[in-house]
Amino acid sequence: MFRSGFVNIFGRPNAGKSTLLNALVGEKLAIISPKVQTTRHRIKAFLNGDDYQIILSDTPGIIDPEYKLHEKMMRAVKSSLEDADVAILLADVKDDKEKLDKVFTDLHLKVPVIVVLNKCDKVKEEQIVAMKSFFRSRPYGKEIIAISALKKENIDVLLKAVLDKLPVGEPFYDPEDLTDLPQRFFAGELIRERIYELFQEELPYQTTVMVREFQEKTTLTKITADIIVNRESQKGIILGEKGSMIKKLGSLSRESLEDFLGRKVFLELFVKVRPKWRENDLYLKEYGY
Repeated sequence: MFRSGFVNIFGRPNAGKSTLLNALVGEKLAIISPKVQTTRHRIKAFLNGDDYQIILSDTPGIIDPEYKLHEKMMRAVKSSLEDADVAILLADVKDDKEKLDKVFTDLHLKVPVIVVLNKCDKVKEEQIVAMKSFFRSRPYGKEIIAISALKKENIDVLLKAVLDKLPVGEPFYDPEDLTDLPQRFFAGELIRERIYELFQEELPYQTTVMVREFQEKTTLTKITADIIVNRESQKGIILGEKGSMIKKLGSLSRESLEDFLGRKVFLELFVKVRPKWRENDLYLKEYGY
């Protein structure tokens, strides 16, 4: 019997949802940063086997929205709730269990659930046992698996548990496809990942990346992208003294893009100031939110 369905990952910011998605599919599709709220979109990845197709979704970390960008992010979570066949509730094993319980309970899930305790390589066994005991007492805590997404520990156990709960059905997507998102989307995400890496504090949260051109030529791919910031002072930080920072950003981004695309990349970056873009519906729509 062929099995197929939507397996969606939910959790608080920085629980490791993107790392888990990448570990399950064996490819880097979701960008990763130690900073919270890195994921802004719902990212689907397809895991295909001889008798199954899992459509995995990485979702933004569940937060109370502070501005319209956050509201758009939480809509991505809502859409994932609506089509889930199986839900993975991902918890950082070091996180506050009461806060986690509130987040998970408020989802009001009516589909099979797997509670996954992540980052278990960083704590003692007693802490894992205590967290398992707590979640077993919750109505949604029928199955609990301890993993390390970063080290890919127990990923095979989690995959088997997912397959056991997957409904019987035909594949939704071509088995040759890895995702339903275009390459230009991932180009913007990889540039944004480097912004999170290079710039500290609040600046990365006030930036986004808009890919203006993605053109595959004979010998290389030409990519032109705008880095959007809130204020003129932020533009100066991104550019750096005599253009030093944007040069560094461009070099690191190009490396990431060439690794992802498997070919040479010519990359042009521009910085544009759009005051309060995170609160502007027109800007948000233009930037893909």
